[in-house]
Amino acid sequence: MAFVVTDNCIQCKYTDCVAVCPADAFHEGPNFLVINPIACIDCDLCAPECPADAIHQEDELPAGQEQFLALNAELSEVWPIITEVIPPPANADQFNGIANKIEHLIIE
Repeated sequence: MAFVVTDNCIQCKYTDCVAVCPADAFHEGPNFLVINPIACIDCDLCAPECPADAIHQEDELPAGQEQFLALNAELSEVWPIITEVIPPPANADQFNGIANKIEHLIIE
């Protein structure tokens, strides 16, 4: 099993989670983080660190968030690994808790 970053991370991109990941499984995009499901060791250290409550076990994804399982796998193949905390976007707190942010996802 792997953990999955879901919708609420979009535009928030808090990186507290990456600092505790012993597997370096996080990858960073322009406004979203993903977890590489192959690298993830299912340690459950990252989920409690996420201030946006955007990280979930793959078999416990909230309803409507299932698409993020494939999205994490796909984007982790192209985005670079992130292992250190960086400041969140200036407007992160404004986006935290807003539902259905997939339209704001920048994939570049």
